[in-house]
Amino acid sequence: MRTATYFFIFLNLSLALFEEPAVYPLPFLATSVLEVLCLLVFLGRLTHFAKVTLHNVFWKDTKNICIMVAILLSLTDLAVYGVLRLYGVRSIRWSRIVRPVFLINFAESRQIRRAFRSIRNTLPEITYVFLLFMFSLLMFSLMALKLFGERNLQTAEGLPYFRNYLEIVFDLYVLVTTANSPDVMMPAFDFSSWYALFFIAFVIVNTYIFMSLFLAVVYNNYKKHLKVMPGGACD
Repeated sequence: MRTATYFFIFLNLSLALFEEPAVYPLPFLATSVLEVLCLLVFLGRLTHFAKVTLHNVFWKDTKNICIMVAILLSLTDLAVYGVLRLYGVRSIRWSRIVRPVFLINFAESRQIRRAFRSIRNTLPEITYVFLLFMFSLLMFSLMALKLFGERNLQTAEGLPYFRNYLEIVFDLYVLVTTANSPDVMMPAFDFSSWYALFFIAFVIVNTYIFMSLFLAVVYNNYKKHLKVMPGGACD
């Protein structure tokens, strides 16, 4: 039953590849039948678990409640989407976001649930580092706006260069990953090679210092919570 549960969980998750908009589109009837089959298996697994568990224990376990709510939401969304499709109304399958609930909350997924809880407990402790990083990003973006915004520079595509603050924030955020390097700095570099110092300073501070610090904080706190996470059947 554990293997069957895992199989239908991953089948349910993989339906996103075949549902509109899809990578490999399949007819709506095929994907809906597969989803209903998965939900019936989940419901059967939950019913079986209820049969071998004390009534009070079963209903006090939030994992079981989450699974039942996820099944109900998925069936409701599927029915509404199907009816709207019959009338030619385009809509979105919003219940896709609840599908990972099945992966996390079934009793067979104890280790995944422990890892998820460790991540959840780690998030508040990395907030301060993330806020410092965002402050640095916003300050560098403001400096970029003042340095380049009034010089009427253009990108290679002929678009305005660093004149909109929100676009600057996004471009520099991408630069943290170096995905747009050195393209993002070429218009400024062509205007004056000294402007390269701004981008070098940005990469040193945000990519090499803040990202290393962020990774260290995430790793240490995650490891700490993983060690103290209680085990057992009731986790």
